[in-house]
Amino acid sequence: MASPLRVNTAELLRRPGSEKTVDAVVTPADLHLLDERFDSSSPARVQLHLESLTDGVVVRGTVEIDWHGLCRRCASPAAGHLLCDVHELYQQVVTDPEAFELVGEQLDLAPMVREVIVLDAPLAPLCRPDCAGLCPQCGVDRNVEQCSCTTAEADPRWAALEQFKQSFET
Repeated sequence: MASPLRVNTAELLRRPGSEKTVDAVVTPADLHLLDERFDSSSPARVQLHLESLTDGVVVRGTVEIDWHGLCRRCASPAAGHLLCDVHELYQQVVTDPEAFELVGEQLDLAPMVREVIVLDAPLAPLCRPDCAGLCPQCGVDRNVEQCSCTTAEADPRWAALEQFKQSFET
């Protein structure tokens, strides 16, 4: 079975300005995406628009996929929806250092889609933006209950850095 992310570029490259649309739903397995943040039950929606140039193909569009992980503050489950913008260039003779090489008449978009997903997915997610985290002294989840621990006074050597931080918050 042919991959929905493999595109024949022979027709596109024959006429600069030609366009093609790719709209596919693929699984992480189809993308060879071996990342614990994505499981096989969360397929990726790939919507791309290809336009040929005289020396290559411009690919624009979006990739959507659900992710999951552990909150970096409280270690509770965290999940979200990832929406990645795609703007890539494929060239037969690579002149742009940011371009991918276009080899032959088949363009496999799967490696590019996989790269976009991995780079845009959060490495240290939060369960929610205002997560209070765990108490560093007793370990209670501050999102669930309050503890009676006292907060230690800050080291006076950090005072200048604290003032610098507050200047950005106002």
